[in-house]
Amino acid sequence: MNNTAKIFSGTRLAESWELSCHPDGASVVASGPFAGQTFPDYIAQRGRDILGRNCRRFSDFPILIKLIDAHDNLSIQVHPDNGYALRHERQYGKTEMWYIVDCEPGAFLYYGFSRPVSQEEFAQRIADNTLTEVLNRVEVRAGDVFFIEAGTIHAIGKGIIIAEIQQNSNVTYRVFDYGRRGTDGNPRPLHIEEALRVTKLSPVERDYSRTAHIAQCDYFTVDKLHLDGKMMRRIQGQVDENSFVSILILNGEGTLTCGTETLTFRKGDSLFLEAKSGTYEVEGDCEALVTSIGEKASPIRIAVDMSSIAVNIGLFDVNQNCLAESHFPLSSQSEPPALVTEIARQITGLLEQNDIPLDHCIGIGVGVPGVIDCAHGVIVYSNNIRWQNVPFAKLLQEHLPLPVYMQNDANCMALGESISGTAHGKQHAIFLNIGNGVGSAILHHGTFLESTVPGATAFGHMVIRVGGRACSCGRQGCLETYISQKAFCHDAAEVMREHPNTILHQMCTDGTPTPDMIFTAAAANDTVAQGLVGRYIRYLGEGIVNIINIFRPDCIILGGMLANQDDALRIALEETIQQDCFGGNQVSLPQIVFATAGAHAGLIGAANLI
Repeated sequence: MNNTAKIFSGTRLAESWELSCHPDGASVVASGPFAGQTFPDYIAQRGRDILGRNCRRFSDFPILIKLIDAHDNLSIQVHPDNGYALRHERQYGKTEMWYIVDCEPGAFLYYGFSRPVSQEEFAQRIADNTLTEVLNRVEVRAGDVFFIEAGTIHAIGKGIIIAEIQQNSNVTYRVFDYGRRGTDGNPRPLHIEEALRVTKLSPVERDYSRTAHIAQCDYFTVDKLHLDGKMMRRIQGQVDENSFVSILILNGEGTLTCGTETLTFRKGDSLFLEAKSGTYEVEGDCEALVTSIGEKASPIRIAVDMSSIAVNIGLFDVNQNCLAESHFPLSSQSEPPALVTEIARQITGLLEQNDIPLDHCIGIGVGVPGVIDCAHGVIVYSNNIRWQNVPFAKLLQEHLPLPVYMQNDANCMALGESISGTAHGKQHAIFLNIGNGVGSAILHHGTFLESTVPGATAFGHMVIRVGGRACSCGRQGCLETYISQKAFCHDAAEVMREHPNTILHQMCTDGTPTPDMIFTAAAANDTVAQGLVGRYIRYLGEGIVNIINIFRPDCIILGGMLANQDDALRIALEETIQQDCFGGNQVSLPQIVFATAGAHAGLIGAANLI
């Protein structure tokens, strides 16, 4: 429980940012153990979990709360929506709410247009200083509420004190400023071209039907708290795991008690309660605005699934439906900044093609091969794409300011299989994704088991032949060098050169065999292909036996290039584990099952990181 108010000692205070993490003006904690620290530093030390589950969809603190005392008429202005602001300003747009704390008699504000205007008329009236003639002039009283969506032209008139709750943005386009000059003596800049692009030209339909909350949108929910000190002197609230609670004291004084702490407050104080604070009680004679963050309506999750050869991107709804997807090849020579830029471009294009605004998205889940520092969004080491210490999440957020959640690609695929594939309902399973490399994951009660440090469960890099084939990781004889798609196809190409008169050779006209060709030729009694498959089963079986002897899972799930090879592999692998596993048939042996979620497994898993 913290107070973020500060005492002002100047002669005039036009605007106070009461709760802010914005770099243009961060709040300072005024009391409690973090007194004197900036609000962003306080959150960094306490951890983002104090903001609540509903804030995970925001890359930054989601709101900014102000008190504004308009001694003079303020500029006529407009704020862009998220789409425009993200493209042109590299930050979110601004939807806001005004609560009239106090005002002089006859005070007014401008709120949208009084009638529809054309783009041409709007521009002309800005040019000839007659814009106010077509603005909606509204006289105000204390207690009035105005919800100002992005794109709504507006201005605060003189003699009004306003509490403003808004998106965490400082993007404003001025169109008329009463000829004011800045501190440098020059007229303050206007933003006519930008305003012409973003302003809604129809009148605002003011909604008086709000009953549960005085304001509610995707960015904030605001309620009014009023205690008269007599009949209604005490009220209780609850702060659960979903959101923090901000309490802005508009009038009066009292006490706030939460747990074992009690804090005295007065008019102008701003109080912050962490998510999961539990029950709190306000007592006194006061008015306040209580702000929290609600759940996103119909959220969209962006999923990115990277392999060593391609990048897949998907958009998912809350029911695990993939609404749209795109794919593009990945070169082993791809530099991180260029690749991340292309991923961002592909995501933006996919959203635009499907008419989905970016602000409908709650985050980006990314699966990447290699060792991932999930807490910091860093690719520590990926031998197959040859990246080290790449701040992937930070690079992506420079283009798309959404939270980025990262995991090893095999963990994502395993999670996808547990949600929509053959691992659904399995309690303990080992997943092997066999592609250009070998990814692996441990499934435990429906999710992947994580280590406290990056780099665990790299089963593809256990040695099965001491002094064997050189691996890209630097060792020799790793499982990956014998059972990966790259190794399997390389072995087949060598054998084909020695045996040109085979079914496999006839199928592979360009000299580059695929796993499907090899298995198909073996099924057609090509003895060379059968030898390749038999040797492959021995290598794969040896790795699986080692895994079973250590973990004894309920099942082994095979994905990637083996997902469609049930008939060719299952019986032979089961015979291998019965023969070679410690204890054989005397102890429980796992099933060998094959992935069924297919190419979507990695995308489904990545989407569910969010």
